[in-house]
Amino acid sequence: MRGPPLQVKLFSSAQSSSVSRDIHLPDGKVLRATPIFDTYWRFAAERQEVFFRRLSGSPPPWTDDPVLRSFRFTNVYRASDRVSQYLIRRVIYDGPQEEEEIFFRTLLFKLFNRIETWELLEARLGELSWKSFDFSRADAVLSAAIQSGVRLYSAAYIMPSPLLGSVRKHSNHLELLRRMMADHAPRKVVSARSLREVFQVLRAYPSLGDFLAFQFAIDLNYSELMCFDESEFVVAGPGARSGIGKCFSDTGGMREDEVIYAVTVMAEQEFLRLGLDFRTLWGRALQPIDCQNLFCEVDKYSRVVHPEATPAGGRTRIKQRYESRLGATPHWYPPKWKLFPFPT
Repeated sequence: MRGPPLQVKLFSSAQSSSVSRDIHLPDGKVLRATPIFDTYWRFAAERQEVFFRRLSGSPPPWTDDPVLRSFRFTNVYRASDRVSQYLIRRVIYDGPQEEEEIFFRTLLFKLFNRIETWELLEARLGELSWKSFDFSRADAVLSAAIQSGVRLYSAAYIMPSPLLGSVRKHSNHLELLRRMMADHAPRKVVSARSLREVFQVLRAYPSLGDFLAFQFAIDLNYSELMCFDESEFVVAGPGARSGIGKCFSDTGGMREDEVIYAVTVMAEQEFLRLGLDFRTLWGRALQPIDCQNLFCEVDKYSRVVHPEATPAGGRTRIKQRYESRLGATPHWYPPKWKLFPFPT
């Protein structure tokens, strides 16, 4: 994504000793960037280098950045993350490709968003298929797992429970999926004319708020059910909204999604301005979903690097510690993206 050149003017704030920038956008709006916005791009470049160094088989540590070495951060490209990689390769593309089957497998996985939960169901129930899925047996398997102390849900983001009559959260999510299938959600998704329409279809179901509906729309768009451009629609999650608030002292009245679009467009120029050699995903430029995620990760990163930017009562720590794992990370992307290289 490219837009007209941006006019950048440096100025010193009278209220602060830090240097901020006015970024003049082509539509006349102005973003007032804090120094953390430079950190945003430096973080992106270094985190992507960690990805490629690990992928090459180099031994850890893969960075000299003490924060990146100590705490866990998602990849710059959402599709490169471990869970997304598993979803794409083992869930979406490994199995029957009928629309009901792809939709069912994707939502079953994403409602828990945890590889171990998928593999537990697979081990106990066999192949996970809409045509043969037994919701009662699945409920019993997950209930037994909870009683034995097994965690079913990922900590990546909050999964609210739909109020569908069950006491257990997982039972309500299974019921939600059953109702979505009975309501012909797969056909509605396939009939959508844009990524926004896919989002709107999903948003209509209980407990799927804006952020989750958007995330699930992106996940379904990895499949062959649809082929929408990821650049056409974005929703900012809570972490991204916080990150935007740290990167910009004034957004000129722009909505968070408008800020994300503007930042996506200016990426190449910003890397050039800072003298950063950002390695794209084999030619695939950053998309709004990736820049959205980066705002969330920089919100966390800045708690350590820019502690002065944390508002009163805000989070001051990063919860998840990083543990180096030897071996190259898997890398396999939707074939329609035509990325190189692919593993054999």
